[in-house]
Amino acid sequence: MTTPASLFESSLPSINLLSRGKVRDIYGIDDKHLLIVTTDRLSAFDVVLPDPIPGKGRVLTSISNFWFEKMKHVIPNHLSDLKLEDILPNSDERSQVDGRAIIVKRLKPLPVEAIVRGYLIGSGWKDYQESGAICGITLAKGLQQAQQLPEAIYTPSSKAAVGDHDENITFEQTIPLLGKEIAEKVRQVSIQLYSEAAEYAKQRGVIIADTKFEFGLDDDGTLFLIDEALTPDSSRFWPAEQYQLNISPPSFDKQYVRDYLETLDWDKTAPGPSLPKEVAEVCAAKYAEAEAIITGI
Repeated sequence: MTTPASLFESSLPSINLLSRGKVRDIYGIDDKHLLIVTTDRLSAFDVVLPDPIPGKGRVLTSISNFWFEKMKHVIPNHLSDLKLEDILPNSDERSQVDGRAIIVKRLKPLPVEAIVRGYLIGSGWKDYQESGAICGITLAKGLQQAQQLPEAIYTPSSKAAVGDHDENITFEQTIPLLGKEIAEKVRQVSIQLYSEAAEYAKQRGVIIADTKFEFGLDDDGTLFLIDEALTPDSSRFWPAEQYQLNISPPSFDKQYVRDYLETLDWDKTAPGPSLPKEVAEVCAAKYAEAEAIITGI
């Protein structure tokens, strides 16, 4: 299932495993902290595939940490000051997750995914074709696939359990879930985060077409950016030099794998099909390229 360069599933017997998500394994440290391990699992069409993408977890961790630092003037994030060696004194356990584990504050996750779209693509393009709107936001007529929107729009979705599909909802539908004050702050912060990141990425030759943020609250009701931030898993990154209208531009993410899966006779339900080695390697290279461009590493 794994190679030395990949980690499909972590095993840290010295601490308490709380859950395994589509990509992340979450461990409890104490009542104030969690250890989050970003594995090399890949989820496509909300199904976790059986083969890892080598190095993907380290890339996602590196990119997220870059953005957490860059955007801390906008909103605090969930990273704590604890060190990995404080939590995992066992060197074998530590080496297994080094570079892909973060220690974070225990926060209450909000039941909404905060999606911001700057371009008309993906499910947003499908919704626009059907109704002329996305998540209740009416757009101008005559827009083209992959066209930049006049301004970024906030199009939240409800969170789904592993294996289920998230559902697009309107901003108004988030108010009963979050309360009016938090709902409005999540919308404002999400658009600011996206806009600043998109401007930065554009200077490095990358278009961030859309992205997803997740937020949590502490006991005092303070809002924090959590999970991951502006990675190839949570965003659509396009090379600016290959951008054009009326196509879905190539991207630095798992779209390459999705396109491969679309050629198979698979009904997009679990279990997912195995990936040929060359498909996994090309996908891994795309993730690594995104890291190099965004972080400068």
